[in-house]
Amino acid sequence: MAESIQHARIVVDKAFRIAEVDKRIYGSFIEHLGRAVYGGIYEKEHPTADSRGFRSDVKLLIQELGVPIIRYPGGNFVSGYNWEDGVGPVEQRPRKLELAWRTTEPNWVGTNEFAAWAKEIGSEVMMAVNLGTRGVDEARNLIEYCNHPGGSQWSDLRRQHGFEQPHRIKTWCLGNEMDGSWQIGQKTPAEYGRLAYETAKAMRLVDPDIELVSCGSSGSSMPTFPEWEAITLDYTYEVADFVSLHQYYGNRDNDTPNYLARSMDMDHFIRTVIATCDYIKAKKRSKKTMYLSFDEWNVWYHSNDADSRIDPWGIAPPQLEDIYNFEDALLVGSMLITFLKHADRVKMACLAQLVNVIAPIMTEEGGRVWRQTIYYPYLHASRFGRGVSLNPIIESPVYDAKDYTDVPYLDSAVVYDEESETLTLFAVNRHLEDSLALTCDVRGFEGYGVTEHIVLQSDDLKAVNSADQERVKPHSGGDASLQDGYVQALIPKASWNVVRLAKTKA
Repeated sequence: MAESIQHARIVVDKAFRIAEVDKRIYGSFIEHLGRAVYGGIYEKEHPTADSRGFRSDVKLLIQELGVPIIRYPGGNFVSGYNWEDGVGPVEQRPRKLELAWRTTEPNWVGTNEFAAWAKEIGSEVMMAVNLGTRGVDEARNLIEYCNHPGGSQWSDLRRQHGFEQPHRIKTWCLGNEMDGSWQIGQKTPAEYGRLAYETAKAMRLVDPDIELVSCGSSGSSMPTFPEWEAITLDYTYEVADFVSLHQYYGNRDNDTPNYLARSMDMDHFIRTVIATCDYIKAKKRSKKTMYLSFDEWNVWYHSNDADSRIDPWGIAPPQLEDIYNFEDALLVGSMLITFLKHADRVKMACLAQLVNVIAPIMTEEGGRVWRQTIYYPYLHASRFGRGVSLNPIIESPVYDAKDYTDVPYLDSAVVYDEESETLTLFAVNRHLEDSLALTCDVRGFEGYGVTEHIVLQSDDLKAVNSADQERVKPHSGGDASLQDGYVQALIPKASWNVVRLAKTKA
């Protein structure tokens, strides 16, 4: 039976500005967990390893993504981490029982190695401090070690360790998921709020130019959400610049229409956190706006059962190694679209994680590296989604799913780069059977022409990539065209699309 076609319409104009996109929404995350560090970015015996032991083949794929900021070293790991264990001569560093993931941490990579690696790949570091088992003293010492030029105990120790110049790390997380029962050193909202406030105070005395992220809820399903935000921000509102959000989605019941609508839950989560921040702003009579750092997000469910069978206390055992399929890439695309729709308040985001652990990049020990299905929406958004986020007026057919009603088949965001005079339309068709005949009114962009229509599509929603075969990869064979100020494009069923326009040269 021939595939049927439904119709959708978008109106785009330069005046429909949301905000300038902060490039840091395309950030990522590396935790000392599984093979993210050891066997991921770092493998001393690998044929492509550089002089420091970092894999050059992995580095190339990360640079291709253009990752602007990477959160480190955790995650749950940071709540039991003593940063001093990871600096100084590697042969003198202790091996520690790592309690968050029940492995042995050899401390082959620590603060200096990671900061130097991040600089080499062109990324900033979002450093997390331990507010689980430690607190103010550890945090003030760490920022002195990282950011102070010299002439003090901790800055001079860094220089002794071979790093004469400070790392100048700008962005710092005040702990991780402190509301979670799984967290070492879990806190009540008031306990966390007081500790985070005092820690922020001390850190800013060392370096007044830093940005700080206050811990939000570990997910929108937490029973204390959004009360956690309301109580903790009552303490940290004036000393923090961001509040964090974390969220993962899965499709365990194999209900794809419901699964692809999960980005609507993310949208509601963001709106609720914004409302809570603005309530505290009003309560404090503050002139300051709190921004959002969605510093953990992804699909995560494929690997959960396998991880329960791993023996404890090994070094870098395979953990959380989700193998992503095509429908996962569609949801990741919609989640990126959701960030663009909230560019006025979501200023940072970290796809969790970057290599091997629920990641877009996978490696073989001693061998190959490859791109997972979710790599491509992330790549396209990072590469083309920089500029001003515009608010597209969308008319789309809708459907009802198990947990959502009136779900638009067409999910879309638009970014206008004024400097390069380019316009990029990101679009996901959630319909599993019908294509969408899209008409996009771009009459406000006179003199523009379509330069590319990228499509990521597969007839098999469960198709995966591997080192041997890349079954899911994009092509530039989309049919988008522009005539009389209107873009016409066929958006295939169950697909991720990138339609690019540019000002034609006279």
